[in-house]
Amino acid sequence: MTAPPAPKVSRGPRIPLVWLVPLIALVVAGWMLLAEYRTHGPEILIDFADGSGIEAGKTRLEYKGVSVGVVRDVHLKPDLSGVSVRVRVDRSAASLATEGAQFWVVQPEISFGAVRGLDTILTGARINVIPGHGAPAGHFTGLERAPLPRGRDGSRSFVLESDRLGSLNTGSPVFYREIKVGVVESSRLANDSASVRIRIRIDAPYVDLVRTNTQFWNAGGFDFKMSLFGAQLKNTSLESLINGGVAFATPDTDPLAEPAPVGTHFELASEPDKSWLRWRPQIPIHSPESAPASVKNSSLPALLPIEKK
Repeated sequence: MTAPPAPKVSRGPRIPLVWLVPLIALVVAGWMLLAEYRTHGPEILIDFADGSGIEAGKTRLEYKGVSVGVVRDVHLKPDLSGVSVRVRVDRSAASLATEGAQFWVVQPEISFGAVRGLDTILTGARINVIPGHGAPAGHFTGLERAPLPRGRDGSRSFVLESDRLGSLNTGSPVFYREIKVGVVESSRLANDSASVRIRIRIDAPYVDLVRTNTQFWNAGGFDFKMSLFGAQLKNTSLESLINGGVAFATPDTDPLAEPAPVGTHFELASEPDKSWLRWRPQIPIHSPESAPASVKNSSLPALLPIEKK
């Protein structure tokens, strides 16, 4: 009886189980690095006067409510004049980092004029951005406050001159017949410091309401007068009472005066003349809203668009 052949033992390379966990960790780390590289965009540096609320790894860069980057580092500038914030921008939003871009920190703000950024009480401060239109850039100077909303194409700016600023602030409304048609952009002393110059912007649909003979007056604040003939309370809106405001009226001459060009200077009166309030010029406006077709084709009069304040 013949003996069976001896079994052949094959000794292949074996990986000890102790190396299995580090190998899995290495694969996961490689996958995360690849994902980071695929979303990796440019790093930019933003200088702010103050870094309150900004935290590395937590504070987000947002555009139109969407997170497009994160703060990587915050440090004092060498001359101690402010802070420099290094932000990594997502690859999909790299076009935001262009010359002319505006950055500002959003934090809770509660005042008589506005309530803003209350959501940051829970989420922490965030950085908002308005993109520029120039070449790609990597260094920016942040704004101290949020910029005013950009007007639609065709808006027009004018300058008002007054003895004092009164209750007007940046962002105060400009009214025509108590309808908001513009906003106060800025204010400063005149070069000779003898008066105050206030720049206002009128929105595109209403620019033709301002003519070369238009009269402006301060419509903000609380004004109560007492005399022998009784008491008089200034008629004003709640918004202008809290945040200040400017109102204007245009004479109903025939023909109407020419539309005022950009940068025209006007005097700002402390209160309106009674005759100004009686003016009723018929000036067509170019409202961007249009009535629905069902309204246009019906016998009902067209509905006036409601101004959103």
